[in-house]
Amino acid sequence: MALDPAEQHLRHVEKDVLIPKIMREKARERCFEQVQDFTKCCKDSGVLMVVKCRKENSALKECLIAHYNDPAFYEECKMEYLKEREEFRKTGIPTKKRLQKLPTSM
Repeated sequence: MALDPAEQHLRHVEKDVLIPKIMREKARERCFEQVQDFTKCCKDSGVLMVVKCRKENSALKECLIAHYNDPAFYEECKMEYLKEREEFRKTGIPTKKRLQKLPTSM
């Protein structure tokens, strides 16, 4: 689905806040193993996590930064945002509400 070039114009808040938010969410999904390792280390280490989990934290940061610096990943997230925005403009319903199930009994 090709978007009209006028529809691809992004406001400052879209470029600097909304698209990076999608990127963070998707990067955390793609770095699932590193997130799990870091979370487990933190839970097991308690107060000493700052010292004990450096290796896991570094691995997580490397994975996330690799995604944040990937221009193709940015474009993928940008296109996802533009599709969501276009759908909202058509329906007036935010994505979150559209994805929630309607009650079956009325």
